Amino acid sequence: MSLWVDKYRPTSLCKVDYHREQAAQLRNLVQCGDFPHLLVYGPSGAGKKTRVMCLLRELYGSGVEKLRIEHQTITAPSKKKIEISTIASNYHLEVNPSDAGNSDRVVIQELLKTVAQSQQLETNTQRDFKVVLLTEVDKLTKDAQHALRRTMEKYMATCRLILCCNSTSKVIAPIRSRCLAVRVSAPSVGDICTILSNVCKKEGLPLPQELARRIAEKSGRNLRKALLMCEACRVQQLPFTPDQDISEADWEVYLRETANAIVSQQTPQR
Repeated sequence: MSLWVDKYRPTSLCKVDYHREQAAQLRNLVQCGDFPHLLVYGPSGAGKKTRVMCLLRELYGSGVEKLRIEHQTITAPSKKKIEISTIASNYHLEVNPSDAGNSDRVVIQELLKTVAQSQQLETNTQRDFKVVLLTEVDKLTKDAQHALRRTMEKYMATCRLILCCNSTSKVIAPIRSRCLAVRVSAPSVGDICTILSNVCKKEGLPLPQELARRIAEKSGRNLRKALLMCEACRVQQLPFTPDQDISEADWEVYLRETANAIVSQQTPQR
C-alpha cells in the first residue's frame, strides 16, 4: 500500500495544489517550443520534484512514468570504478552525482556524454532532446560544477538539464546564468491545512482543523513531512481528535535528547 505522499502526488501541472500561477508559467514554457535548461530551487518538501515530474509529463506524455532503476559503472581516468544508480525512462535520466563523492565530476561528464550521444527520441514526442535531471546540485564539488558548465554548452542540441537544489548560494554563477531559475517556495500553513483536509476527505477520515494546523506548524511548512505526520496520526489513533499527540521522527527526538544532555551537564565524562 503506497504512502499518502505518493498516492496523492499531482501528476500534471493543472492539478498542482498551490503556486498555481507558477504552474501555469511552466506549462507556457513547454508550449513555447524553445525549452531552456532549468534550475529549480527551494526548501525541502516544497514540491520541486513533483513540479519537475509534471513538467516532464507535459513534455513527453505518460511515457516518463515508466521508470527503471539502472546501476552504472563508470571508470575514472585513474582506473577507479565508480558505481552509480540512476532512474531512467525513454525520455529522461535522473541522477544524484554527489553520491559519487569526489568523483562527481567524472560521473557528470560520462553520463551526460552517454545520454547526448545515444539514439534520438521517437518522432511522435515532437521533442528532439532528452532531459537529464540532476538532484542536490548544491552538494557538487567546484570541479564538477565547472565540468557541468562546459558540458551544458557542448550538448545543448540533444540534451536539456534540469538542476534541483535547496539553495543556489553554493551553485557557481556561470551555471546560474545558463539556466532559467524557478524558485519553489514552501507552501503556507493554510495551503498545507487545505491539502491535508483534502487528502483525509479522499480517505474518508474527518480531520479537525486544529489538528491540521498543529501538523502544518510542526512540519515547518514541509508538505512531505506534514503528510507523513498526518498518516502517522491515523495509525496511532482514529477517529482524529484536535488535541492528540503528533509523533516526531526518531532522529529528531534523538537529536533533541542528545543536545539536552550536552547542555545539562558539561563535563568531560558526559
